[in-house]
Amino acid sequence: MNLVTGGTGLLGSHIVEKLVEAGRPVRVAVRPTSRTEFLDSLGVEKVICDLTNPESCRNACRDVEVVYHAAARVGDWGPWHEFQRDTIDATETLARAAQASGVRRFVHISSISAYGHPNAKDLILDETAELGYNVHRWSYYTQAKVAVEKLLWRMHQEKKFPLTVIRPSWIYGLRDRTSIARLHRMLSSGRIKILGSGHNRLNTIYAGNIADACLLAADKDIALGQAYNVSNDGEITQLQYLSKWADAFGCPRPRKHVPYWLAYSLGFDCEAIGRLLHFKKPPFITRYSVWLMGRDVFFSAQKARTQLGWQSRVSYDEGIPMTARWYLDEMNAQK
Repeated sequence: MNLVTGGTGLLGSHIVEKLVEAGRPVRVAVRPTSRTEFLDSLGVEKVICDLTNPESCRNACRDVEVVYHAAARVGDWGPWHEFQRDTIDATETLARAAQASGVRRFVHISSISAYGHPNAKDLILDETAELGYNVHRWSYYTQAKVAVEKLLWRMHQEKKFPLTVIRPSWIYGLRDRTSIARLHRMLSSGRIKILGSGHNRLNTIYAGNIADACLLAADKDIALGQAYNVSNDGEITQLQYLSKWADAFGCPRPRKHVPYWLAYSLGFDCEAIGRLLHFKKPPFITRYSVWLMGRDVFFSAQKARTQLGWQSRVSYDEGIPMTARWYLDEMNAQK
């Protein structure tokens, strides 16, 4: 049996889909309030699970061989206690239950954000880079990702926990209801700006391609105790990426530029005001969003390609139009 957490989310739903396509039995841990229409269409087993409850996690892990842990508190805004509960506490509780159940492999979905926020021209980082470098103040998503990885690596070293870590980058794909919606609003309104020259390489990847890497990592002996950047589908610049999305949405391509340092400074000011006034929703711009789009640092995925034999099945030229069509169809259906 394969257990997937976060199966109603973007990446988790693609992992479930890949497992079903491979003919593997799947159990998905869901909350009582989760929308499960897509999971129901796949016919997978569902179990109501509170990932912060040890007994609930033990029940979910019963007779499980591989855990794919994709659940976490996502986004770059919110109070710290939610990141502590939904990312750190939930992962530790699930990991201890998985180890007690004798699982063969625990595939943890981390993020390249676990490296912190390094940035320098022509800087290329692989899995040997340190975690938690230059982490922004208030960047709770990154802080939680760093903390939970360190916790799991301690379990691996001290208790032989069967861990493999996948570090995706900016994910897009079918069933993305957050970042794609925001990108569509920005492009259709003409408010989006190119950060700097726009010639920096982006780390962005189709969700189904990450799911492929997750299954490979679960099966490969060499992946035990290893981390993999599954962080790009090849090389694409910020300008190329935004242009492809604009074309796919039928919007004008962005033309206006803003200096990276200016956008970064504005992001800090917006965050400071948001924290002072206790904004429930993220401000218009944050340093994390600026770093995500305008950074010069590039994260290499060569280790996954070499050790796992992983390759991107869905290219940018295929994945972006396909995702845009899905999103526009969803919007029309809601109307």
